Amino acid sequence: MVNKPLLQWTFKRLAQNDIKDVILAVFYQTEVHIKHHRVPRCGVHVSYSHDPLRKPLGTGGSIKKAEKLVGHGSPFIALNGDIFADVNYTQILKKHKEYDAVATIALHRVENPSRYGVADLAEDNRITSFVEKPPPGTTPSSLINAGVYALSPKIFDYIPEGRAVSIEHEVFPKLAKENKLYGHVFEGMWLDIGKPEDYLEINRKMLESTASAKTFKIGKKVEVRKPVAIDRKVAIGEKSTIGPYAILGRDVIVGDGVNIQNSVVFPGVVISDFSSINRAIIGEGVIIGKRVKISKDCIVGDHAKIEDDVSLAQGVQVCPADHVSKSVLTPNRNC
Repeated sequence: MVNKPLLQWTFKRLAQNDIKDVILAVFYQTEVHIKHHRVPRCGVHVSYSHDPLRKPLGTGGSIKKAEKLVGHGSPFIALNGDIFADVNYTQILKKHKEYDAVATIALHRVENPSRYGVADLAEDNRITSFVEKPPPGTTPSSLINAGVYALSPKIFDYIPEGRAVSIEHEVFPKLAKENKLYGHVFEGMWLDIGKPEDYLEINRKMLESTASAKTFKIGKKVEVRKPVAIDRKVAIGEKSTIGPYAILGRDVIVGDGVNIQNSVVFPGVVISDFSSINRAIIGEGVIIGKRVKISKDCIVGDHAKIEDDVSLAQGVQVCPADHVSKSVLTPNRNC
């Protein structure tokens, strides 16, 4: 996000809240990937807890697997890996201790809560019921599970060992019945980036507060419409327009007369002369020919190649390493 890994943003926020030790519950392959990309740790110490190969343990099972690393001394924070939450971790831990809760969930108000776990909150901030992804019109409130939890070591007693466990489906409803589940409502920015439109939206919001343009080679009569984020070693040709809300990764090459707006372009992409990209996601190492038009909600997978004069209609997905030589005028979801 904005040319930094989501994990880096998470490490930074944890460090700002004086959290010094982080355990990543991942597969071995994910650990290798993180280390390969040398994600900056922002001063926190990182260790790993591994789910068994091809046997994901779920949100609860992964916490149980990390029990020995976490220990049984103090409450701890658990975070979902696919969300951006502007939560004050110090504050939620403080409230958690005051409640003497087994679990305290960070809660956020949204317009469409049926996509998420929904909590019904009493006046004392105790969660009286918790329903995971209820049908539209049946939600008990607009307060959703923001994917940030303060947990006491007692939580391990509620999670079976050696199998996949959903903490949302199996643990939280039980804690609610026992009056041991509390909520902490926060008003800061929160977004789930599990869908492309959500991913673009959080980049837009972060651009408004964190945009910066590093040194880059710029051609004559190039128009940069802020906010934008342009990483290192980016070259932009003459009479091109970048922004608003454009993010260009490292080593991106932009030709003459190119228009890029409301889009995220990953590192190593080549965009040839007179092409336009609007509200799309362009994967790493993609090559885009001349006079190409990429429309709203398009996703182009890593290392794909788009030939000259090709148009991609709204919602088209190009799979990684695909070679597109003809226009695609109807949306597809084949990747």
